[in-house]
Amino acid sequence: MSAAIQAQDLAKTFRDFWQRPRVEAVRGISFAVPAGQVFGLLGPNGSGKSTTIKMILGLLFPTAGTLEVLGASPRSVAVKSRIGYLPEESYLYPHLTPLETLAFYARLFRLPPAVARERIDQLLEMIGLAHARHRPVGEFSKGMARRIGLAQALLNDPDLVILDEPTAGLDPQGTRQVKDLILALAARGKTVLLTSHLLADVEDVCRQVAILFNGRILAHGTLDALLAQKDKTTLTFPTPTDPHALRKILDAARAALGADPSLDHPRQALEPYFLRVVADADRDRSAPASGAAPAAPLAPFLQK
Repeated sequence: MSAAIQAQDLAKTFRDFWQRPRVEAVRGISFAVPAGQVFGLLGPNGSGKSTTIKMILGLLFPTAGTLEVLGASPRSVAVKSRIGYLPEESYLYPHLTPLETLAFYARLFRLPPAVARERIDQLLEMIGLAHARHRPVGEFSKGMARRIGLAQALLNDPDLVILDEPTAGLDPQGTRQVKDLILALAARGKTVLLTSHLLADVEDVCRQVAILFNGRILAHGTLDALLAQKDKTTLTFPTPTDPHALRKILDAARAALGADPSLDHPRQALEPYFLRVVADADRDRSAPASGAAPAAPLAPFLQK
């Protein structure tokens, strides 16, 4: 499988006015992001994630090592046109409406007016803000503004989507919708590189991750390889109505293993439970939504 991003011994050192080394932000890291996958770049604050992303975007030049993005230099204008980027903070003009905001970005991408109008309509429907297209974004909550930022990152139908904390400020419904969107993009062959401190979200969508600390990669690989506990096995079966049957099962397991097995009831995750409760309540609601509406499926132009 080809790599959408290929870094080899990548390093970045920031220097002071006299060109003396001041901070080694990235220290000789090597990794590859396979095309068509969701890849998580993880690490605590100050670990080098933002510096690495800026080098991938061509905003910073590496001090050492090599970096290829979509098969070329990240400085290439042609490469930049194939990238969509959602920064950690969505800085939007507060007096513009969602329609005007996306139209502004469409002009930066030099999209033909007819194509821009079609994509904007589809994206506003996809992020659940079609009903608020004429409201100034300065009136939006952080989560609603985040949805606009996500729409602008997809406006140019990018091959590589870089998302910095994509679910920041979103409610659980919005978070689930963004995660579903990320998976849908990957299913259609797009590459997604994301950073997030919400590791449960990363685990839901990423196939591979790299964990950075102090500018170095500490762990890199698929989640299955990194997280599987090979020395333990989970067995799930219906709870017997006869307590004697359960005792027999435990006695048999103890005799076979030579150790006491642990016994507990499986528990569903909070997210699907929350979403089900809210969805049930939403079906009975008669008043119009004041915030974001339920998101629509992936915009048609992104499905091609």
